[in-house]
Formats: sequence, structure tokens, C-alpha cells
Amino acid sequence: MLASNEINAAIDNLIHGKPPGNPEIIGKLTSGISFLTDFWREKYLCEYIKHGGSKIKFITGNPGSGKSHCLEAFLTQAAGDNFAVVSLNAKTTRIDDFKEIYSAVFNSINILEYLEKCAGKIIAELGFDRAEIPEGISFTDYLAKENILDPITKREIRLQLNKMFMQNPMTDNNFALCCSLLTGGILGHPTLEPSNAELLLAWLGASKEHKLSDYKKLGLSPARITKHNARHMLRSLVEIIKIAGYSGLVVGTDNLEALISNSGFDLIRYTKQRREDAYESIRQLIDEIDTLHNIMFVFAFDSKLVEDENAGVKSYQALWMRIQNEVAGERFNRFGDMSDLDKLAAQEYNGQVITKMSESLAEVINSYKSNQKYIAPLDETTANSLIEHSKFGDISLPRRVSAMTLNQNNIIISEDA
Repeated sequence: MLASNEINAAIDNLIHGKPPGNPEIIGKLTSGISFLTDFWREKYLCEYIKHGGSKIKFITGNPGSGKSHCLEAFLTQAAGDNFAVVSLNAKTTRIDDFKEIYSAVFNSINILEYLEKCAGKIIAELGFDRAEIPEGISFTDYLAKENILDPITKREIRLQLNKMFMQNPMTDNNFALCCSLLTGGILGHPTLEPSNAELLLAWLGASKEHKLSDYKKLGLSPARITKHNARHMLRSLVEIIKIAGYSGLVVGTDNLEALISNSGFDLIRYTKQRREDAYESIRQLIDEIDTLHNIMFVFAFDSKLVEDENAGVKSYQALWMRIQNEVAGERFNRFGDMSDLDKLAAQEYNGQVITKMSESLAEVINSYKSNQKYIAPLDETTANSLIEHSKFGDISLPRRVSAMTLNQNNIIISEDA
């Protein structure tokens, strides 16, 4: 059950032409966009990515075409399919340095939750049931309480930790050592002081707060996470996620058009050099994607990032050559690396789809805001009229549907909705 403040925030987002920001509600608003997200789920998540593949996709379109909604809906699907998901925003996360991307991904998940699951697997390997251990005590404390903790068991714990992490060829040695020590701390052997656990988490998160000599005391090599090794660290992180029992990792990055924004209100300002560094970072990621496994990246951006010849993605040909679709046919290609949602709408959004979109929107608002007047969905005649009008002007069809559904019910929406 959603809290009242969560409902109000989600409804307010919908009224202002934004995705709801809530998995429960986004799952009810997939009409139209499911043509793409369901395909990605079937062909990539459930098949290719789950079985070790890796992929990068790009979503573009005019403002209001549903890019953020599509990204949010896809991440919600991925989470439901047992993937770890991370949502980034180019307006608040620097993407000109891959170390910053890695750090944002790492800090968006709780690594200790994944290591708890890794610890559970070790407990199972030793013939015990994690569920039988009382909450609040470690595995070794439980064994000591049962008078069955002996040197042989401690040795077996160390061997299992070594096998799970240090002998894993997919993980960086420092990364593996950090995870081994943290998991040992969860199990209760080898013991780990809280201050040392914080130090290990700081290294994993690419923090610069500590000296390299501090890390050496814990057995780590004197090296930091940088833009040069961050992709390898991300591969190591995905491997830990896999060991914990998940299918992989999906990273969505919205508002990539921030790279060419001149707004003084932006938290991050991209200079020409930073913008080109960001393009190069994505270019390198594309070229090295086959070295990663069980991971999918999705970048979303306004079409102006393509249309701007001087600063947009076309200005960096090394990247543009890699993301443009080799065969640009008249039909929307769901296999294409770059998906234009305006083109998808023109091909797939008929009167029935539009009415379904309007019905879903009205149903969500009516079900969660029962104390206000009933919201009536659009009829098919109005829907067909919207499709005709969408051929003129620069307002995307999904935004027209939302605006018309809400305006005909006298709900005030913002000018940019």
C-alpha cells in the first residue's frame, strides 16, 4: 500500500507531464510504450542479458514523447525480472568520467545487501540454513552458541570466501578482497572492525578521502579506482550481483541532453571539453561492451542532442558513427540501437492505443484520488483527432494525450506539460 505522500507526488508528476516515479503506478501506465519495453524484456533481459550478454540502447524523441516514462517502465520491468537496477540523471551525475558513472552506480545500490546474500550461500555450502539463524547474530556466534564452532569450520569459511571471491577471474583482486573481508565480517569470521568496514566501502565507492597507506594495512594493493579501471570495477560489481542470485544489472541514464544545456540552473555544467569527454566515455563503453557481462545500459535524451550540429552527438563523429542505425527504414526497428519514440508513436499509436493510454491515466488518478471529481478518459473520436493534430506542431502525441485527458476534466497542468 502506497503512503499518501507517495501517491500525491506520483499524481502531481503525472499532472505535470512527468513519469510518476513509482514502480506500482508506472506498471499501470504501459499502454503504447509496451510495444518497445516488452520487446526489450523478451529479447534482451530474459534471453541475451540474463545469459551473459551485454547491450547499450538509446532512447530519443521530442519533449513529451515519453522517454523518461519509457526508461522508468523498463527499469521497473527489469527489477521484476530479478535484475538490479540503477537510475541515473545526467543533470545530477557527471558522465564525462566513467569513474563518476561507476561511483554513482555503486552508491545507488546497497552492496552489503548483496554480500548478505553471498554470505547466505556460504552458510548453505556448509550445510546450514540461513533462516535458522536468529536475526541480529552472526553465523559464527550462532555456531558458538550451539557449541559447534571449531577450527575446521573456521578454515572452511575462509576457503569458501577465497573460492567465491579471490579465485573468481571476473573480479578485480582489490575488489574481490574488499568483498571477501566484508562478507567475512557478516559471517563473523574473519572478524572485521567497523572502522575497517567503512574503509573498505570507501575504496569500493571510489572515495578519495583516505590515504593509500590506509588501504595497504588491510592488504589492498596501493591503487585507486580511476576512469582507466572503472569499467573493470563495474564488471566486478556485476559479478557480485550475479553471485548474490540476481540476473544482472540494468543502468538507465536520463536527460543526456544536459550535455548541451546552457541553463544557469543546472547542477552540473558541461564545458566543451567535458562534453567531448562524455561522448568519448560513451564511445569507449560501446567499444568495450563485449568485455562486460550481464549488464544493459539505456541512455535517454531529447532529439535536440541529435539535431544540434555544433554541440550535439553528431559533432563527435566517433560516437555518432556507432549509435546511428545502419539501416534507417521507414518502419520503427525495435532491434535498432537508437529508438525514436516519435517515430514509434507515428507507427503504432492508433485510436485504440490512445484511448487505452487515456483510460490508464484516468484509472490511476481515480483509484488513488477518490476524493476528487471523476476523471473521464478520451473517447476514440477525440483520440483520432489528436493523432491528426500531432502531425503538425512540435508537441509529442503522448503529451497531447495527457494534456487533453486532464484539461477536459479541468485539471490545471503546467505550461511545459
